[in-house]
Amino acid sequence: MANDAQLPGNDDRTDEETYYIGGSQEQDRLDFAHHLWKLTYDGKLCNCPKLYGAKRVLDVGTGTGIWALAYADEHPGAFVLGVDLSPIQPEFVPPNCHFEVDDIEKEWIWLEAFDFIFSRSMNACFKSRTDFVIQAFKNLEPGGYLEMQDNGFPLICTDGTMPEDSLIYKWSQLLVESTGLIGQPLDDAPKFKQMLEDAGFEDVHERKEIWPIGPWPEEGTKEHELGMWCQSITMESLEALSLALFTRVLGWSRARTLVFCAGAREELKQQNIHAYFDVYAVWGRKPAERGSA
Repeated sequence: MANDAQLPGNDDRTDEETYYIGGSQEQDRLDFAHHLWKLTYDGKLCNCPKLYGAKRVLDVGTGTGIWALAYADEHPGAFVLGVDLSPIQPEFVPPNCHFEVDDIEKEWIWLEAFDFIFSRSMNACFKSRTDFVIQAFKNLEPGGYLEMQDNGFPLICTDGTMPEDSLIYKWSQLLVESTGLIGQPLDDAPKFKQMLEDAGFEDVHERKEIWPIGPWPEEGTKEHELGMWCQSITMESLEALSLALFTRVLGWSRARTLVFCAGAREELKQQNIHAYFDVYAVWGRKPAERGSA
């Protein structure tokens, strides 16, 4: 799901160009999403070899800073820099963690390379995800890793329980349509692996999981718990994700949008619709310099 706190809204962009609603409720959602990601990967903060041994780490679109703080806590010998358009991170942080407000789509001006660059929940946050991958490649030291994590859109159902006129299915399609119209695609996670390979990364891996959108999987399973968290987060974010996009981009009225979201929220409570998001983690290594061991 889109990381709302990372989307347009810095000093260079007007309110008319801001399509996502933030606030304290949204910050809570970002922290809940952190738990969902950790549950997905069995408590691990990343999948690449930089789960251990990183020295200089960049967290792109850090949001509330929860991932950066957790990584800094687990790796006291690493320096972790979290970057975001919004200054919503805590004031008091560990000495090895720092936050900056910056636009990651502009030219990167850090003088020292990183050995690990991490990006998560940045759907619809880039005009060009490919350009971001290229920038990351340039700013990694040889042998450094980039890892990106995001869920796919639209919703998927393979057992016929989500009809084409389902409101939650239509909602996910409309998000793809509207973000595409503003040039910030929501559905590029399946392309991550190819992006890294095209940028020059080697040993590129893709890990694919699912997020059931509701607790319809068998009770007691990991998928059941994932579904409960995904359902809760999606219900809380329906209006925040939809309101500005549907009214400003698709031309809907505010009333129509709110009624539609209310209907979609009611559908989300039903366990007879077995829908899910595909979830992607993709990572790759920048090649070592020639002649190095």
